[in-house]
Amino acid sequence: MFYSDSAEELRLLVTSDGLEPCGLMQARRERPDPATFLGSGKIEELGELAREARADCVVFDIALSAAQQRNIERRIEMPVLDRTELILEIFRRRAKSREGRLQVELARLEHLSTRLVRGWTHLERQRGGLGKTGGPGEKQIELDRRMIGVRVKQLRDQLKRLAKQRGTQRRARSRGDTLTVSLVGYTNAGKSTLFNKLTRAKSYAADQLFATLDTTARRFWLNDEETVVATDTVGFIRGLPHQLVEAFKSTLDETVHADLLLHVVDASSPVRESQIDEVNSVLADIHADDVPVLLVYNKIDRTGGEPEIVRDSSGRPKAVFVSALTGAGLDLLREAVSEFSRSWREAHPQEPRAPEPWEQELEAERGARLSPAEELAALEALI
Repeated sequence: MFYSDSAEELRLLVTSDGLEPCGLMQARRERPDPATFLGSGKIEELGELAREARADCVVFDIALSAAQQRNIERRIEMPVLDRTELILEIFRRRAKSREGRLQVELARLEHLSTRLVRGWTHLERQRGGLGKTGGPGEKQIELDRRMIGVRVKQLRDQLKRLAKQRGTQRRARSRGDTLTVSLVGYTNAGKSTLFNKLTRAKSYAADQLFATLDTTARRFWLNDEETVVATDTVGFIRGLPHQLVEAFKSTLDETVHADLLLHVVDASSPVRESQIDEVNSVLADIHADDVPVLLVYNKIDRTGGEPEIVRDSSGRPKAVFVSALTGAGLDLLREAVSEFSRSWREAHPQEPRAPEPWEQELEAERGARLSPAEELAALEALI
């Protein structure tokens, strides 16, 4: 197992999908069995345990191939979900916005397209041609692949249009010289709770995996003179399906184009270092690993720690210890972001933007007219 608490993470995934875990079996192998991943003996044992527990399905904490999943289902005579399908189903349940639903549907279809392997062998080829002896037509699997391909193209086109709208909003913020801060982190690290406390928003937050999927942007007050824009993004997790990373790239662009990342870490987790590595790996995949990062160790109310700012050798803040639940340390977090903002503005002095065409026309019209003082002088001369 990659994590010592992977069994607990699997339990949280299962409950997040509305299922109730009724048993657990762990096994070790040097290499996966090509047919059933675990081997025939372990599969038989798994089937017996599942029947004794009166389970409705079996969940594997790894990604199974289509053939492995089909073979296991035949052996134990029970539906099987692998880690990829479980996470995809959770995302399907949680996505609320139109963009989020489109992204999840795209990911599910791309995953399904890899599962159409000999899945329709019970169907004969459709007849083609005009006569009774016409040539062989398309197989059902070919029809399904074509229909999935058409829908995938439609979804990609719709997501491109939504990405353009998001880009327009982002450019509007950059014109206003507004610092953008994006919250990232392992799922259930407390990002949404922290986001709500900082921005006084009402985003859904709960003690469960992937509590929120839809990116939200709100004003984040730093001090009496400055506010920044904060965005809350989807949480990352070990083994996040590649299809989801690809589908959510338009949403994760908010992370790529941010000026500062607040990497929220669950300070009470015994595997927080491994979780940090997982998040950094996903950030590298989406080419956001060069964005400045401030670590935010959350949930110090569970560890008994005190709020503080940890600085590097140059005196710059590199980590802040806070509790989003109690509010402890949030003033220190604002102070750290303010320090970054000052140095960022010194390095990026605001330059006057080029006027838009409509602004140039308006200015020309104004120049052609007399100023109020000139109009008054002209009237007095006439009198």
